[in-house]
Formats: sequence, structure tokens, C-alpha cells
Amino acid sequence: MSSTRIERDAFGPVEIPADRYWGAQTQRALGVFDIGEERFPASLIHAFGLQKMAAARANMRCGALDAALADAIISAAGELRDGGFDAHFPLTIWQTGSGTQTNMNANEVIANRANELLGQPLGTKSPVHPNDHVNASQSSNDSFPTVMHIVTVLELAQRLKPSLALLRDSLQEKAEAFEDVLKIARTHLMDAVPMTMGRVFDTFARQVAHGIDRIDAAMPRLLSLPQGGTAAGTGLNAPPGFDALFCEELRALTGHAFTPNPSKFEGMAAHDALVEASGALNVIATSLIKIANDVRWLGSGPRCGLGELKIPDDGLTSSIMPGKRNPTIAEVLAQACMQVVGNHAVVTMANASGNFELNVAKPVLIANLLQSIRVLADASRVFATGLVQGVEVEEARLAANVANSLLLATALNPVLGYDKVASITAEAVAKGITPREAALSLGLIDGETYDRIVDARKMAGR
Repeated sequence: MSSTRIERDAFGPVEIPADRYWGAQTQRALGVFDIGEERFPASLIHAFGLQKMAAARANMRCGALDAALADAIISAAGELRDGGFDAHFPLTIWQTGSGTQTNMNANEVIANRANELLGQPLGTKSPVHPNDHVNASQSSNDSFPTVMHIVTVLELAQRLKPSLALLRDSLQEKAEAFEDVLKIARTHLMDAVPMTMGRVFDTFARQVAHGIDRIDAAMPRLLSLPQGGTAAGTGLNAPPGFDALFCEELRALTGHAFTPNPSKFEGMAAHDALVEASGALNVIATSLIKIANDVRWLGSGPRCGLGELKIPDDGLTSSIMPGKRNPTIAEVLAQACMQVVGNHAVVTMANASGNFELNVAKPVLIANLLQSIRVLADASRVFATGLVQGVEVEEARLAANVANSLLLATALNPVLGYDKVASITAEAVAKGITPREAALSLGLIDGETYDRIVDARKMAGR
């Protein structure tokens, strides 16, 4: 048996590996775009399966596609959605800015599989043709951005939001567990007034919760689809009502409330909704970097650092210092978030690079956005389960810090005034004594009054 087969397109014959389901246009693109190794994640390929299923169903309802052909296309596209053809998408993201090559890759794989289901060999283009039937009522110009929206919605809803919810809940559990544990706050990296460790973790939990809210706020624009715009947003060759039927079928397939974009021109020429979503991820990334850094600083030590938190052991150590434990999970979360911040810059520039009626940087835009979703989701989950859920407080260290804090004397301001309290802290620093000892040695207040006013727990609002 030959290891290759011949397929033909408008430009002539093309030799294709015999066991591959892609066709002539994909094979030609492999030769033209020999750039890089970065490929779309499987989630985007699966979203193409959903898009082609919904299109075939809508075409059948519009009378634009014979039922027998539509059924074969729907079956083949369903296999694509379920991951059956991931290995048959060989192109990198470095292709034409409309994503045409990956759309054609999907059309060819589905057409070949549909024909196979109908008893025909690969490469026949009959009875199912990749352009005439699988791509019926569509263009790459509206199908690829529609897939961009579909995959973003699904990945945000199914991958990122559950991970962030897990992290939020894990942080909130620690906020409640540490509710009454006193510590010294720090501003400008320096000692400040008393607070509780519970408030630290409550702040973290609220940051993550606001991140989830930002994702939800971006969803309405993501659910609006340009499908039906075909060439330049005009709707050429799409039957009337195709866009509404497409969204109806897609809602049935996904459970998400997709609707037709009333301006297909806007949905194809610009991808502001995707930049908005990336912006939400950018905010989340900065929140998580702050959280990761605070946790690893608070856990620094164990003997010569701040040592206020006890970071759970991850089983990893130094290559030279036996038994050394490092906050590796916090570090990897920070690195993942740095990638997201960089990706947002690419997404921003990609969206700004459209020309007239078509954005022509779609592949790099969606590839970076999907990577951001993926690494944020995975890193958040690992941070929640591998670090936050096991973190403990070093109560003895915290108590010693509170007892030795200079700024406890701040509570005396209403009684003694700022200048006299400043002399107390200066005396304490100069002589290496506690502020209580300094206040008494200066004769500014008696011990009983000092103890009544300077109560760390009350100062922390407990």
C-alpha cells in the first residue's frame, strides 16, 4: 500500500500522507508556513468541531445542505469535537492572519471523515466537499473569529473559573482559620500597626473573587458571534436567518447563551471583546503575583527570614544545600502570571493590527489568550492545593513580633500627641528597649494607663 495519496485542488495535484485526514490546502500550507513549533491547543480544534456541527445543522434547517450530507458532516465534526482528530492538525499558529489555513484544515478533515463514513476513500471530496458542504454559508473570516469566541467562553467557564473558585475558597478558609491570629502589618516594607493574619488572607480571597467577577463582566461580548458575516461582514452566500439558527444550534450543543452579533462587520474587523477578556486575565495575573510574593516573603526563613507563615513541604530541595526548602509553587505561579502579562501585550497589539474590514492577526491573538487561560487555571489550582490549603502560621514568631513592635505606641497619639509618641519610639530604638519601657523611662505615662490604651488586639479591630 502506498504511503501517500494524491489530492487535487484549484492549483493541481498534491501528495499527502495516506493516513492523514487533512487535504490539499493544509498540505500546501505546511510547505508555505515552515515557521516555529507553536500549535493551537486541542481546545481550539475541538471548538472547530462545535462550530462545524452547528453550521451543518443550521444549513440543513435553511435548506442549504442535503440531510444525508449534513448528517455525515455532523457525525465527523462531532468526532473532531471529542478529540478524535487532534493529530490531524499539523499547522502552527504562524499562518495567514485570518486563520484560513486552520479553517480549511478543519473543513478537509471533516470532509474526508464524512466521506469515509459514507463508504468513500480519503481524498475523493465526494459526496462531501470541504468548501461546498463543510464550509457552506461560511467564510474563514467569520468562522475563525466565531471559534475564537467559542473556545474562549468554554475555556473561561470550564477551566479557569473553577480553578479560581478553588483558590478563592482555599484562601477564604485560611482567612477564617487565622481570624484571631495577631501580626504586625507592614507598609513600605516596614513595621506598621497590628492586624490579623486572617485579614491578610481575606484580602487575597477578595482579589481572586473580583477576578472572577471581571471574567463574568466580559462574557456578554464574548457570547456575541460574527458567524453569518461571510465575506467582509456582508453575509454573502449565507441564507437568511442562518446566523440565528447557528447560534440556536450552538446553544443546544454547549449550554451557553450565544447570540448573533448585530454587526458582523464589527465582529470580524476587530476583536475588542477578546482584548477585554485578556485584560481581565491581566488583572488577575497581577493580583496573583502580589499574593504569591506576599506568601513567600511571609514564609521566608525558616530561621533567618520573616518566618510568619509555614509553607508546606513540596518534597523538593536544593541541589547543593541538603534539606533546604523553597517556595517553589509560589514561584511558579508568579512565573505563569508573568507570561500572562506578556501575552496581554501581544493580544493588545494583535487587535490593534486589523485593516479595514478584517483583523489579520487572529491566530497569534487567540493562541496567546488561550495560553493565558490555561496557565492561570493550572497554576491557580496547584497553588491552592499544593500551598494554600497546607499553609500554617508560626504563632510564636507572630506573638514575639507583636510584643516587640515600636508602632504599638501609635495608640498613644490621642493622649500624648504625635511629637511625644515620636520621642517614645526614638528612645526605644536608641536604647533597644520596648516602647512601653521607653514611655515609662521618659515619664510620659504610667504603666497601667499604657497597658489600658496600648492593646494590640483592640488596635487590630478584634
